[in-house]
Amino acid sequence: MTATLPRAAVQVPTVFISDDAVMHLTDWPSAIAALRQAYESPVTPDMVPPRMMARGQGFWLRSLCAVSPSGETMGSKLIAASPRAHRASYLISLFDQRTMDLVALIDGNQITGIRTAATAALAVDLLAPRKRLRVAVIGSGFEAQGQLAALLSIRPVERVRVYSPTPASRARFVDRFLAKVNDVQAAESARQAVEGADVVLCAARSRDESPVLSGAWLEAGMTVVSIGSTLPEQREIDADAMARAAIIVADMPDEVAHDTGDAIAARRAHIDIDSKLISLADLASGRAAGRRSPDAIALYKSVGSALQDVVIAEALWRKARDEGHCTVLPQTILTIDK
Repeated sequence: MTATLPRAAVQVPTVFISDDAVMHLTDWPSAIAALRQAYESPVTPDMVPPRMMARGQGFWLRSLCAVSPSGETMGSKLIAASPRAHRASYLISLFDQRTMDLVALIDGNQITGIRTAATAALAVDLLAPRKRLRVAVIGSGFEAQGQLAALLSIRPVERVRVYSPTPASRARFVDRFLAKVNDVQAAESARQAVEGADVVLCAARSRDESPVLSGAWLEAGMTVVSIGSTLPEQREIDADAMARAAIIVADMPDEVAHDTGDAIAARRAHIDIDSKLISLADLASGRAAGRRSPDAIALYKSVGSALQDVVIAEALWRKARDEGHCTVLPQTILTIDK
């Protein structure tokens, strides 16, 4: 029988990683590589259960949890949000899989955008043709910028066309990427941005939740990324876009199919989603084929996954320890023998 050491002798301190530290530590290629490795690894449904949400009057608390396939940590993300008050906060906690110690608390604000963009870049890399890409971006905010930055870190891009409703925002987006792409321009409409693109990155929703991307604009061989509709009341792409997709890749297939406004609208229009829906894990691991012909339209639809949050948080935690970009908390929760 193995003797149990006193808790004080074995429990590691908890570190806090701030939002600023997260941005300092972020490295797009490393983030994408960590996610690729995770999605190629065996991950059972029990390791990434469905998200849960508690709702109040005009606010909600969402929880997501996952066990990392690395064997090192497991964790959860809590999101407190009030659309009515236009406020939100994100907290990620990481626990050691062996000792159950709380090893890190991390501001999840930037991680949410990082993991979304890095996972989208991975999906594009698996689906898009191996050539210099022509990219359309619908949206010009934090999520849109992250998606393009992540993609640029792993794939060559020939040109970028961006559209968002505010001309000043489009101009700022163009200015940010001028040094990274030879041909980056603002478009006067979403349709104009999409024309002639190989990849369409959607990271925007309209104020009235009407779709910002129409399936009628899509051309043969396009790869479309949609990250903006994660709840039943939200819309980003129309039903025709889902109908025209020959393959729909999802990070969380069941939630994408039943809990997103885009898929709900498609089902109401009697569009068969299930027959062309595959998981990102099956695509990355080779268990499922991707695009079956060069002319097929491929759609990656994301609601976000705790696996993404935990894998990115774990990688940042390791780097923060090595580089000292974290704060050791003076106290932590007690891990007990039970």
